[in-house]
Amino acid sequence: MHEGSDESRKVINPMDELALRLLQGITSITWQSLVMIAVAGLLFYLAIVHDYEPLLLLPIGAGALLANLPLSPLLGEDGMLTILYNAGVGNELFPLLIFIGIGALTDFSPLLSNPRMVLLGAAGQFGIFGTLLAALALGFNREEAASIGIIGAIDGPTSIYVSSLLAPQLLGPITVAAYSYMSLVPVIMPPVIHALTTPAERRIRMEYVSRPISRRTRILFPIVTTIGVGVLVPFAIPLIGMLMLGNLMRESGAVERLTNTSSRELANIVTLFLGLAIGSTMEGTRFLQPATLAILALGILAFVLDTAAGLLFGKFLNLLSRGRFNPIIGAAGISAFPMAARVVQKMAHDEDFENFILMHAMGANAAGQVASVVAGGVVLALMGR
Repeated sequence: MHEGSDESRKVINPMDELALRLLQGITSITWQSLVMIAVAGLLFYLAIVHDYEPLLLLPIGAGALLANLPLSPLLGEDGMLTILYNAGVGNELFPLLIFIGIGALTDFSPLLSNPRMVLLGAAGQFGIFGTLLAALALGFNREEAASIGIIGAIDGPTSIYVSSLLAPQLLGPITVAAYSYMSLVPVIMPPVIHALTTPAERRIRMEYVSRPISRRTRILFPIVTTIGVGVLVPFAIPLIGMLMLGNLMRESGAVERLTNTSSRELANIVTLFLGLAIGSTMEGTRFLQPATLAILALGILAFVLDTAAGLLFGKFLNLLSRGRFNPIIGAAGISAFPMAARVVQKMAHDEDFENFILMHAMGANAAGQVASVVAGGVVLALMGR
């Protein structure tokens, strides 16, 4: 009887078993998943209400939401989100396809009209290496520090490409930081510009001489740039090659359908898949770590250092030109194209409503786009990848 009583206690009531199955989603919820669902809601809010990089932040939010629902079948070996990650992020395909679309949309004529702006593009990447050193000081290893530093490129695809190679475990927070801060250019840049320049400097007018750029020059630029950067920084070949392929298609005028597809349909589809794949890496147990907060803080530091370095170099050019160069153009040397150039123009306009420096700023901004790609290759070369 005693043994029978023990065995009877081991029998599970079929109704209880059914209830457990129905409630297994609720019983599997953790505090980490609840926090990440709230983070997904925040990304939705920023994308929809404030229009902050909605094309990527909304899919990232969706991926984070789906990845943190309990027992989600979208994860795992055969889950859709896992397949997307392996197919496009784990092998760096999606960021490179995005670069084709960026190249197809980018007009480098302002840079070709004023080649000295390339110096401002180079200065605008200082934040990468300053942040790398700061990350090392905080205890991150070399690969992680380099991946965090690349947030300073202020270029989402470059950040994704480099971090997926060096520190895939940090891909989620690095991507969120990179794209969030890109969208916050109008918020982060102005205080730095006000702190480092005077009203008189911001009012400096610069005449823009629109030199006609021949079709031959516009076609040769992406070819020569690819060869030059590829020889000097071989690790940057995938990034610069895809960027310049898109630009070559644009400037050649020979493949209009490919140009339109790359800059529209292909870019939109890849952005959707990329966002979902990145969001799937934001599982609560992995994302909610002290390192995540450190990465977000270092991302702001990278942005501020980039802007400050560009401004200081702009002040140096102003000194060389005996007061004829508006130093705030240096702030446009970051890669947030074309938003940074628009912010610079707005600040000059606020000081003097007749001051128009947009085309100068666009030249520096286009230079920053190329420089960020080169900087990504330099970082990979330093890490031996």
